[in-house]
Amino acid sequence: PQPMGDGKTGWTVPMDPSAKVIQVGDIADFGRVVAHAFEAPDQVNGQYLSVAAHLMSWNQLTAELNALGHDFSVMQVPDEVYDGFYPGAAEVRATFQWMEQYGYFGPNADQKLAQARAVHPGALTSFAKWATANMPVG
Repeated sequence: PQPMGDGKTGWTVPMDPSAKVIQVGDIADFGRVVAHAFEAPDQVNGQYLSVAAHLMSWNQLTAELNALGHDFSVMQVPDEVYDGFYPGAAEVRATFQWMEQYGYFGPNADQKLAQARAVHPGALTSFAKWATANMPVG
């Protein structure tokens, strides 16, 4: 999150903040999913697995963080505004918009999340649990 110029802190994004396309997970889950995938190759052979616990939108991320005591906001800006924020912003914008249109894993992202959950016998870390540990209110 960054200062937004209106006294708030949060994110300025070049995409619809209600688009549920952001994969959210804990990097610590990665090793566990990979280890279990090696134990069950018949389940995952030739598959791309997502280790994200959730697909969320910027609005959902902000709401969950605010429920934990933060005061963040998110605002969508036009392409030309975002492109002027920093060197390389146009490329980052294009990536965000590609994800908004196609999703990281394409139209079957929910299936990829389900496959990862099936391979991993325990629950993946929720965003709220990760945020509590890694984004303390302060």
